[in-house]
Amino acid sequence: MNRLITCVLGCNLKLVWLRSRSVKMMRTVESVFTVMVLLGLLVIGKSEVYIVTIEGEPVTSYKGGVNGFEATAVEPDEKLDFTSDVVASYSSHLEQRHDTLLETLFDDGNYKKLYSYKHLINGFAVHISPSQAEMLRRAPGVKSVDRDWKVRKLTTHTPQFLGLPTGVWPTGGGFDRAGEEIVIGFVDSGIFPHHPSFQNQVTEPYGPVPKYRGKCEVDPATKKSFCNGKIVGAQHFAAAATAAGAFNPEVDFDSPLDGDGHGSHTAAIAAGNNGIPVQVQGYEFGKASGMAPRARIAVYKALYRMFGGFVADVVAAIDQAVYDGVDILNLSVGPNSPPATTKTTFLNPFDATLLSAVKAGVFVAQASGNEGPLAKTIVSYSPWIASVAAAVDDRRYKNHLTLGNGKILAGIGLSPSTSPNQKFTLVAANDVLLDSSVVKFSPSDCQRPEVLNGNMVKGNILLCGYSFNFVSGSASIKKVAETAKSLGAVGFVLAVENASPGTKFDPVPVGLPGILITDVHNSMDLIDYYNVSTSRDWSGRVKSFRGTGSIGDGLEPILHKSAPMVALFSARGPNIKDYKFEDADLLKPDILAPGSLIWASWSPNGTDEPNYEGENFAMISGTSMAAPHIAGIAALIKQKHPRWSPAAIKSALMTTSNTLDRAERPILAQQYSGSETMTFVPATPFDYGSGHVNPRAALDPGLVFDAGYEDYLGFLCTTPGIDSHEIVNYTHQPCNYTLGHPYNLNYPSITVSHLVGTQTITRIVTNVDEEESYTITARMAPAIAIETSPPAMTIGPGASQKFTVTLTVRSTTGSYSFGEVLLKGNRGHKVRMPVVAMGYDR
Repeated sequence: MNRLITCVLGCNLKLVWLRSRSVKMMRTVESVFTVMVLLGLLVIGKSEVYIVTIEGEPVTSYKGGVNGFEATAVEPDEKLDFTSDVVASYSSHLEQRHDTLLETLFDDGNYKKLYSYKHLINGFAVHISPSQAEMLRRAPGVKSVDRDWKVRKLTTHTPQFLGLPTGVWPTGGGFDRAGEEIVIGFVDSGIFPHHPSFQNQVTEPYGPVPKYRGKCEVDPATKKSFCNGKIVGAQHFAAAATAAGAFNPEVDFDSPLDGDGHGSHTAAIAAGNNGIPVQVQGYEFGKASGMAPRARIAVYKALYRMFGGFVADVVAAIDQAVYDGVDILNLSVGPNSPPATTKTTFLNPFDATLLSAVKAGVFVAQASGNEGPLAKTIVSYSPWIASVAAAVDDRRYKNHLTLGNGKILAGIGLSPSTSPNQKFTLVAANDVLLDSSVVKFSPSDCQRPEVLNGNMVKGNILLCGYSFNFVSGSASIKKVAETAKSLGAVGFVLAVENASPGTKFDPVPVGLPGILITDVHNSMDLIDYYNVSTSRDWSGRVKSFRGTGSIGDGLEPILHKSAPMVALFSARGPNIKDYKFEDADLLKPDILAPGSLIWASWSPNGTDEPNYEGENFAMISGTSMAAPHIAGIAALIKQKHPRWSPAAIKSALMTTSNTLDRAERPILAQQYSGSETMTFVPATPFDYGSGHVNPRAALDPGLVFDAGYEDYLGFLCTTPGIDSHEIVNYTHQPCNYTLGHPYNLNYPSITVSHLVGTQTITRIVTNVDEEESYTITARMAPAIAIETSPPAMTIGPGASQKFTVTLTVRSTTGSYSFGEVLLKGNRGHKVRMPVVAMGYDR
């Protein structure tokens, strides 16, 4: 009988959950586009893709010096005109140099150049053998040769939760003007252009955006452009993927069309049209809107559903996006682990390209990663990038199963209820098999209706078992619902009998009553009740089903005040400076934004999440969903303050963020307890950075901590252990400027990873409003003393003023201490800066 009890819902579950916690069920669908170092996989023969940089400055940095070519670099407060004859001439010169170098070293036909990088870095991507790569490394004028690595995905109600309709959109003329003429670029899996979230509106049609010059590819199937006014650019990049033998045009779509779903989802979160009904499985779950619903969308597809993508393609997409004139760049890509090809996390072709993008005036939002809640799992490292953590907002979906004995079992399921005041018979899939031979098909998963006896299922509630097949994607809750419906069941129950610590389950919309029992103890109660209520003969065959139950209504969300909360999967600090995981003097993540259970557009042919195949909307989770929230809000700030630098925009977001939840209590973080079950702990800056984004306050921050390209070079040149030659290789700039210590970078946070004795840190604030007097106060955990100077200051409009923060070790605890500096203005502005330090004796 004991064996019978454990096998009622699926005998293969015992082995299923002995997977490592890294799986964590983070199908959170989003599967987030992370850059995953799989060196050498999927290559053709011995040839591989390499990213090469050579001597000479790219367009964004070239200050002259080459005979016949005028300078192309501009002053920090000026906008580079990529369409000028000067830029075109110098770009052509660089590309000719790339071609000449390759032609000199290799015979025609023995190599294939994939891209020339001219605008942000000076180099190219080439498909060659390892021996040819060595020849390149030794060639005069070659600065670096990096083997390409693969990338994969890092993966409504939030506008209201963030206060956009009442507190932000009206300041820009309402939702029908929010983000107008701002172009957001998405390096992702493409877009489904026919979705209503991306349609050109009839009543308020989108006009042209003269400053944007991106191309619009034509759909090979329909011969129609992917652009429509809302979508202003659509291109795809797959040269490296093709050279590596990974790209299949029949499956991956040789066009900007989204065959995954992820790209459409992120684009809609940031810039989808306002008021689009979210309809799934015949039910409406509210109306969706992007953060900046009038912003334009520029698509740069470099990620694909079957294999992810390659950095060479991603770098080409970023380079093109900046050249085309995007204002904001949203990235759901980042290294899956620190790069081993360079000595620091801040220098590699990917981050160097983004540094030049920021130099060109483009704000970059990047997903911070989904390997939380473990420490040092951040995969967005650099100070010029806004690294975004994921929050759980105030909306929760819950459901329940009521058994015939009166016991109520909690679960999740976006489904209608069974008929009120009526109980239905429970039948387990393993007890209604047509033939014992079908056991090989894992019938307890309820994926194959043809192996179950419809006569025994009809009119009853079908009980199924949740196995590893649901984690791997070979089984889905949607398919369970389809099986139950095709057999005439009134509903279904999916029970988890064994779960890995930290396993995360998301509710899935289904068209008939259905519930997922996620708690193992509740599942055992269900199994015990079922077995006691089910009569069997000597062989174990069921004689009669007597267990009954009813499924509740799970369609309506419950709003919680304990929000926002840091999501369990969201990557955590401290930030690291190298592949040895040494702590960096820079806080990451930067900011927290909604990233859990986010409703947004989906591609009907997307395969990223089996539960949403064929649907127009999906509710998924991940820092990939958090990043476009920040990208969209940054677009609103850019619209109001068009001359602000990317650093000023990031400062406004960070210094006005919240560290209290809606109940005015400190924000909590989902974490593992000692027994590795999920619990809630007070969040720290390593969880949320500066705090949860507050869009209304970010539009009017009072003061900003500004920084530019030279400041970031100073940060690099001051970081201990960094190779100055590496800096020159990637930035084409010598280390003529240092900050004394990397924590002196004018950043909206302070981190001192190795504090000995007393250190004084300098910050400069710039007033972006009217004259205001500020008092400066600070607080810190007892192990570190903190002082600020001066105690107060008055700053005129547009003026800048310096202040210092002095930290002194009181006691060494072996752990970080947290605090903050608060600048409070007499006109109502509050500027808050987190402080993080660890004290040492020496």
